[in-house]
Amino acid sequence: MSYKKDVFHLRSLLLALDEKEYESLIEDLHPADILDVIRQFKDDRVDILNRLPAWMIAYILDEADDKEKYELLSVLPRPRKKEIIGEMSSDELTDMVGSITPEEAKEIFTNMDSEDADELKELLTYNPETAGGIMAKEFLSVTENMTVEETLEYLRKEAPGAETTYYIYVLDENQRLKGVLSLRNLVISDLKARVSDIMHERVISVPVTMDQEEVGHLFEKYGFLTMPVVDDKDKMLGIITFDDVMNILREETTEDIYRLGGVQEGEKITGTVTESVKRRLPWLFINLLTAILASSTVSLFEGTIARVVTLATFMPIVAGMGGNTGTQTLTIIVRGLALGELTFENAKKVLLKEIGVGVSTGISIGVTVALLGFFWAGKPVFGLVIGLSMLLNMTAATLAGFLVPLILKKLHVDPALASAVFVTTVTDVLGFFFFLGLATVFISYLT
Repeated sequence: MSYKKDVFHLRSLLLALDEKEYESLIEDLHPADILDVIRQFKDDRVDILNRLPAWMIAYILDEADDKEKYELLSVLPRPRKKEIIGEMSSDELTDMVGSITPEEAKEIFTNMDSEDADELKELLTYNPETAGGIMAKEFLSVTENMTVEETLEYLRKEAPGAETTYYIYVLDENQRLKGVLSLRNLVISDLKARVSDIMHERVISVPVTMDQEEVGHLFEKYGFLTMPVVDDKDKMLGIITFDDVMNILREETTEDIYRLGGVQEGEKITGTVTESVKRRLPWLFINLLTAILASSTVSLFEGTIARVVTLATFMPIVAGMGGNTGTQTLTIIVRGLALGELTFENAKKVLLKEIGVGVSTGISIGVTVALLGFFWAGKPVFGLVIGLSMLLNMTAATLAGFLVPLILKKLHVDPALASAVFVTTVTDVLGFFFFLGLATVFISYLT
């Protein structure tokens, strides 16, 4: 049976169907669709949640934002909370508890079994932006001396509570990772075969301290659905699944986009005026300071501008083209650093390429602007000054777009956070300096 995904239609079904029809509906719906209804019809959320089975609510909470998870849990009675928390995966619980107040977290712990609570406390000790902070503890593991038949029987009992059943990990008596067994290989193998005969011994694992963004790159590189997390002694601690990595990559990309635009991450399009002002104003003040620096450079050449007023017409062109060139290079370099494509080993090769790009584009634009300047001012030297200035500034902009994020990375500062401010400052200051400085040198030919 299929149902329309229209939220109004789903709302009426979730609230009105009898018990038998309701069970059929729940089996056919995706948790994300139910979450859409709950978000849009907040007045009905308690009635909807009270009708849903605990396992479905746990899936819905997996789809929700971290703070939203607790908000939905808080509207339910305590017996239901305990039941739902018992169905939730450890990584989702960790994310939720890490985003709420200590008092709210205490309430969560009181609704958990002692074993699950200890497991959650262990996960909370890891940095939330590392492999340990995003891993789940619900994984399937067997020993290498088990048979395929024994493993299948084990799966029938344990698979419902696991995060995923695609991979079964083979551990020794000390919980060290020895191999991995795919569900496909398990199903097609002889029932009497030993796990040691069909497992893959070369397992790619993730150190528990690895940054979550690096974990994402490993998933992109190898295309796995799940990866095991191990400590420095190769003891298996948990797993990371592909859906978690997708969320991480989306968050990291969003963060970089915000920072490149001078906006703090976390600002929502539906947020309040006050929240947006608080997040944007600090960066605007920083940009104001850089603008003052550029204006100070211009003030050094007030006499030159007074004698050749046409210079003022072309100043924004020099600075603007330099800024655009720097932004192009900066975008490529920051992305390369984020994806691991640019390293300190291949930096020299990339630098030479970017210099070539800067000089080539600088010559092309410089010649065009030189001709425009010549016809505008009627003086060949004016065209030479504006053209040469454009070449120098665009080359400098390319160098700045390459070097600034690399230097910030070396200093352990996020390149996406501060690069744009520095690159813009360089292109504005040097653009005005090159243009007005050359004009001052050739002033006798311009007046």
